[in-house]
Amino acid sequence: MNRRTFLKTLAGGALGLGLGALAPPTLKAAASPDLVAVKGLDLTTMFDRGLEALGGLGRYIKSGQTVLIKPNMAWAVDPEGAANTNPALIAHMVKNILNLGAKKVYVYDNTCDNWSDAYRMSGLESAATDAGATVAPAYQEGYFQKVTIPGGATLKTTQYHELYLEADVIINVPVLKHHGGAKMTAAMKNLMGAIWDRRPLHREGLDETIPDLLLYKKPNLHVVDAARVMLNGGPRGRGDTRYLSSQMLLVSEDPVAVDAACAKILEASGLKAPDYIRQGESLGLGVADLTKLNVQRLSV
Repeated sequence: MNRRTFLKTLAGGALGLGLGALAPPTLKAAASPDLVAVKGLDLTTMFDRGLEALGGLGRYIKSGQTVLIKPNMAWAVDPEGAANTNPALIAHMVKNILNLGAKKVYVYDNTCDNWSDAYRMSGLESAATDAGATVAPAYQEGYFQKVTIPGGATLKTTQYHELYLEADVIINVPVLKHHGGAKMTAAMKNLMGAIWDRRPLHREGLDETIPDLLLYKKPNLHVVDAARVMLNGGPRGRGDTRYLSSQMLLVSEDPVAVDAACAKILEASGLKAPDYIRQGESLGLGVADLTKLNVQRLSV
């Protein structure tokens, strides 16, 4: 898609920079969509509408449960840099989950920058704490436990944070952005921050190993912050980083589908889709061909 066509698509009000044509008209009336793409100006409103379309947040959260929210909180970058998940979205989610009677809500990330700087500068530590969550440390190996990955194509073992292993419900909340090594950060890649040692993934190949991370314990829900999308210089950003104001939120239980939709947003800006999406589909983690799914598009 060239720039002129891309701008015409936006002007025409199509959701998702190409997502507007993904779902056949016969699927629009289905009660339970596989993927919800919401476009709007406020992430919290987009979250509410997206979850409403999926049947409500109460479909995933029950009273007395322990819930883990896994954002991207890896970088000591201000929220405007869009290297991390938007803190307002996380705070809103925490409040809503606690209102449903959750016993505890935890938030953590195994950061790339210094952990205390990343937690603070991202705005996520204070936002989540003020909303009632417990923001947990993940900077020492002692917080992690080794597991064997059933059916792992390349990655056979890894170490998950104890909170990931113990949570009743896991909600994966990445930010969509360019990544210099993996091409894209979205749902599946965000789980690299759930484990201790990322070196085996880089050594064996990110496309081959990223999907393996979901085989041991797959998150119950994926909520992708695609409001302000980093188009180059990812994953941290730099002085010449360009951004796309797509103003979108993508919600799905299917990590492959939501990553396939995210890839379409980046492809519309001339970036390439990562190969790990097809690898995830081959492992049975989801569906990459969005024309086979019920994609509901909303504008709020």
